[in-house]
Amino acid sequence: MAQQEDSIYTTGVLNAKPQTLINNLPANLNQRSQRLRSLILPAGLISYGFLSLENDGLLKLDNSIHEEIWVDHPHSQVKIDNYLQYAPAAAVYGLNALGIKGKNNFRDRTMIYLLSNAVMGITVQSLKAITKIQRPDGFGTNAFPSGHTATAFVSAGFLREEYKDVSPWLGLTGYAMAVTTGYLRMYNNKHWFRDLLPGAGIGIISTKVMYWAYPAIKRKFFKEKQALPT
Repeated sequence: MAQQEDSIYTTGVLNAKPQTLINNLPANLNQRSQRLRSLILPAGLISYGFLSLENDGLLKLDNSIHEEIWVDHPHSQVKIDNYLQYAPAAAVYGLNALGIKGKNNFRDRTMIYLLSNAVMGITVQSLKAITKIQRPDGFGTNAFPSGHTATAFVSAGFLREEYKDVSPWLGLTGYAMAVTTGYLRMYNNKHWFRDLLPGAGIGIISTKVMYWAYPAIKRKFFKEKQALPT
């Protein structure tokens, strides 16, 4: 009798397994499809930046924007962009301190944020060293891409991912601060328009990739302690 029950159980599992895989397949494909679609915008921003380095029309657009903001309307520089780039990330910790919980605990969200900035920083600094684009103010050949803008968009993506299930307005506020940071880099005559878009794209992708990769990283490096038997 036991042998018959085992046979029935085994047969049931074998029969059910392909169906389970079939049932899960659309969900997995849909998730991959959503992830790929979410990369279209930041990839487009990065592509625009590289195209603008060689395209005469886009270079003229850059010069006209620079003339409109700085040459035709000279003004004093501001320093708020140095702080605004971190504001969305600061909001994540502020909201948690107020008891409004986000997606992850302190350790996990901090690791994701640090790793996102590491990926972004390596990418941005590597491109600066390769391209050697002069800043509009003439000081330095590390204009492309904008590090402030990339940092701001990592920060904004961090806020959105942590609180998108609480309120979509929080994510929009973070991205508004990131866009403002980018504009202020032009306002302060530190960057061309073409520097901002790839900075934004790199920041967005860096955060997305780390949110996707972190569960595997966590399993490898942060093994949860099992509760002792009572």
